[in-house]
Amino acid sequence: MDTFIKTIVPLQLTHKNWGLVYANNQFLCQQQQVIFDLATICKQLKTSDYQLISLGLWKSRPLYLVILKKQITVLGNTQWLSLRPIMLQTDLDTFKLLGYAAQLATWMIDYKYCGRCSKKMQANSQQHVMQCKHCGYQIYPRINPSMIVLITRGDEILLARSPRFTVNMYSTLAGFVEPSESVEDCIHREVQEEVGITVKNLHYIASQNWPYPNALMLGFHAEYNRGEITPQPEEIEDARWFSVHDLPELPPNRLSLVTLSISM
Repeated sequence: MDTFIKTIVPLQLTHKNWGLVYANNQFLCQQQQVIFDLATICKQLKTSDYQLISLGLWKSRPLYLVILKKQITVLGNTQWLSLRPIMLQTDLDTFKLLGYAAQLATWMIDYKYCGRCSKKMQANSQQHVMQCKHCGYQIYPRINPSMIVLITRGDEILLARSPRFTVNMYSTLAGFVEPSESVEDCIHREVQEEVGITVKNLHYIASQNWPYPNALMLGFHAEYNRGEITPQPEEIEDARWFSVHDLPELPPNRLSLVTLSISM
């Protein structure tokens, strides 16, 4: 049986339920634990301090997301961590769960008010949809398609670094799909914009939830076609060809498509 099953479970504050605690884009952690007894958490809070979202079943028990208005001390010996540091030490099932929770939280916070009439939105208790009772507008959790591409030239791969990366770290190219584009169109455009070359023979590898904050990452392999590397100012600090036998530092995450695509 799967560890986590997505569904909506009516709320019952019992000691048979689990809770994730979220505030300011971070999760409450106790050592490596991120899932807590829901009743223990909620009895220390005022009902005005938090909002609950049903996530589903975790190990056959109802699991809820507790969204706090601000970070407060709920349990002893805990700290608040964002997804990225948690991702470096967790397993795939937990990463998927936290990504799902973070995306739902971002969606509910971002769409607290109706974008058409400015009235307050309400969460539907039967499905994940925010509704405006005033004008009838509805909005579902938003997913933004994006691509990441491994470009090869013989036994070399093209890697680049953003000014935002840590020192000496490189990665494959990535970008968001724009209106009217296919993912393939996006790859050709982003590659030419960011490094000035063209590619050919695109092949799909795999997809991955990428909750920063709400992307679906589609991974591709492409072959070099023509052109000289010309890094895009302000976006790309450096880009070059690396031998597969002599790679630079890569994002330290066994769960990312960067690591998966290069290992393949």
